[in-house]
Amino acid sequence: MTNKKVTIKDVAKHSGVSITTVSQILNGKKHQFHPDTVKKVLQAQEELGYAPDYFARRMVMKKSLTIGIIVPDITNPFFATLVKGIEDVLFSSGFMTILCNVDMNLTKGKKAIEALNHRGVDGVILASSGISITEVLNQELFQKIPIIELDQQVTTQTFDSVRTDDYRGGELVATLLNDTKHKQAVALFPKDMSPNILKRLIGFTENFNGQVEVLPTELSKQSGKEMVRTILNTNATAIFAANDEIAFGVYAGLSEVGKKVPDDYSVVGYDNIEMSEYVYPPLTTVSQPIFELGQKTADLLIDRIKHPDKDETELILPVTLIERLSVARP
Repeated sequence: MTNKKVTIKDVAKHSGVSITTVSQILNGKKHQFHPDTVKKVLQAQEELGYAPDYFARRMVMKKSLTIGIIVPDITNPFFATLVKGIEDVLFSSGFMTILCNVDMNLTKGKKAIEALNHRGVDGVILASSGISITEVLNQELFQKIPIIELDQQVTTQTFDSVRTDDYRGGELVATLLNDTKHKQAVALFPKDMSPNILKRLIGFTENFNGQVEVLPTELSKQSGKEMVRTILNTNATAIFAANDEIAFGVYAGLSEVGKKVPDDYSVVGYDNIEMSEYVYPPLTTVSQPIFELGQKTADLLIDRIKHPDKDETELILPVTLIERLSVARP
């Protein structure tokens, strides 16, 4: 004995309404119908165990109700929180996400782009500077749907952008180190910087009154730890890390060689991820509204999907300096 697949026609018959009515209610147009009608349809769907056919719905609606998200490293708490903010909005709006973790790997990034193309996503949030927008636009689909480069340089056809005030973040760090009388600092930043990270470095170097040596560093704890030996050969009394992950690595590296924060070196991070307040001493860092950044990005993308011809939008979210115990006078 085989179980017959429940169809939309069965739901319509069970609830006593037309197939068109059932289709519209199940596809997000509940507001167009009387609450009693909506209740009957949803109750029939539940009782019969009906699940809309994804591909059939896509053919009818010309939409997949899915959004692609491309990030470089989901194990980084910044991106984990960012994606959580994005999904918070998308899910409540009826969209599901396809998350692609590309590890700054161009080959992996191209594969992710091809996969999203084949699945007919309705939009893409590109949060990885390791993927060229040119590579994205090589796929025909992506020339027709909105793409937001999150916290990166604006180059897409819609010119929508959401970012934080990175220059101001660097400036806040410079002011703090100026106020605490530091004259020598190292900045641990990637060799190939995305535009947003470059802005925070420029904000720092243009406003710090002393001398700055920029040391090329990957955005990881391990890289921060490995840079300590190099830092020891400088005259620096302060260390500005491009993100909190690097700063945590610096903490570990300094501890291994018998140096203390902030007695021997003041350390400032960037992002204010959750662990910043739990390391010892608690890390002074620039706080980005990461969850809100994700939410605003999702809101902007949904609005662009609904209104493809609207004027371009640029959102710049503020940052703040969270002073804890990792900075002192040299």
